[in-house]
Amino acid sequence: MSTITILVYKWDKRLAMSKKQPVVRVPERTLHLLALLCGWPGALIAQQWFRHKSQKRIFIAVLWLTIIINCSALFGGYYYWQLG
Repeated sequence: MSTITILVYKWDKRLAMSKKQPVVRVPERTLHLLALLCGWPGALIAQQWFRHKSQKRIFIAVLWLTIIINCSALFGGYYYWQLG
């Protein structure tokens, strides 16, 4: 999933730099959904590699929220299976 997320970030960055108008960009909602579906490591890598969405504070805050949700689900699932 991280690979797909990196590719989508790269594609959106390319669209953002395009000189052609109008350009249909990848919605931020889609980028967050990819991160939520376990693509968050790829999202963090893509932000650094491509310098994409790395200055938007609200975007970064929501990305970290998806990371917290993923980690909580992982630890919660681990804890649940240890009880069983």
